[in-house]
Amino acid sequence: MKLAVALVCGIAFGWSSLAQAQTAAPETYPVIQGKTYKFEKIADGVYYATGGFGSNNVVIVNDQDVLIVDTGTTPAAARAFVADIRMLTNKPIRYVVNTHWHFDHTDGNSIFGPEVQIMAHDYVRTAITTFDVLHREPFLTSQGNAVPAQIEDLGKQIAAEPDANRKAALQQQLLGVQQVLVQLKDIKPTPPNVTYSDKLVLYRGNREIDLLFLGRGHTGGDTVVWLPKERIVCSGDLMESRIAYMGDGYFDEWVNTLGKLKAIDFAVDLPGHGVPFSDKNMIGEFQSYLLDLVAQVTKLKEQGVPAEEAARRVDLTAHAKYFPQIQGPGADLRGVKRVYAWLEERDRK
Repeated sequence: MKLAVALVCGIAFGWSSLAQAQTAAPETYPVIQGKTYKFEKIADGVYYATGGFGSNNVVIVNDQDVLIVDTGTTPAAARAFVADIRMLTNKPIRYVVNTHWHFDHTDGNSIFGPEVQIMAHDYVRTAITTFDVLHREPFLTSQGNAVPAQIEDLGKQIAAEPDANRKAALQQQLLGVQQVLVQLKDIKPTPPNVTYSDKLVLYRGNREIDLLFLGRGHTGGDTVVWLPKERIVCSGDLMESRIAYMGDGYFDEWVNTLGKLKAIDFAVDLPGHGVPFSDKNMIGEFQSYLLDLVAQVTKLKEQGVPAEEAARRVDLTAHAKYFPQIQGPGADLRGVKRVYAWLEERDRK
């Protein structure tokens, strides 16, 4: 099953020119290994959860309750996450924060009952209730079309494989991916039931938890979770330790919003994908990456180059020092298409 999930995630986020490397060099944190998730203890009661299906999540254990940041790709993933949290604490989960509306951060929302406050920026509720999120990007390419395609491909490989051992291994992979397909059918997009516009502050015992909207960037409503006492920031996909998906980006605003993130006096950033990082130069390098991407794509668009060709021709290898998953020319087509659309939106203003 874990192999099947890894294969699906490879389709979900794999780019022809970008390998899925972990890029930062984080500090060593104490680790608690659950059945599905690995928890790194970042500070007292604060854990970074990785190894599941979808986003990397954060667990914040307060005096009387628990807050989690993001819920994963499916209800099954969220249930596995909650089960593993029980290794950390028996306190009830009372708060969920969605950093943004993308499926891999919100499709586990539906497992939580009315006693749980699911909190996010106003835009997240609008997106989940109006965008038909299971029939558009990023879900379509990452999961909706990818999983059935993988099932079909594995079926062909099994039929053509003469070696009994390799055939059996492929059949196990097929079983796992079929289980993933069943899990995807269990998804019920569930919007937040508490929203905010600019800032929302929670006081849970001795802990202050700030939900901040610093501006549009990765999406129209990215939440940054800030723990001022611990100097920990959870940046979702606004800032990862790798190159983020860009299919819903607002590129000029994204650069400015990252500047506000960089101004926060954090000691460690726990991103929605990748690994924890402390080096603020990584934020500056991602700002440079975005500016470089937009400049190159703008020039190609002005030359009449189709987005598909532009995605193959852009060369962002100058940024590989901080993002070594960049292994050659090219960028994610979904992101380049979004730059084309964003340029047209900007020109119409």
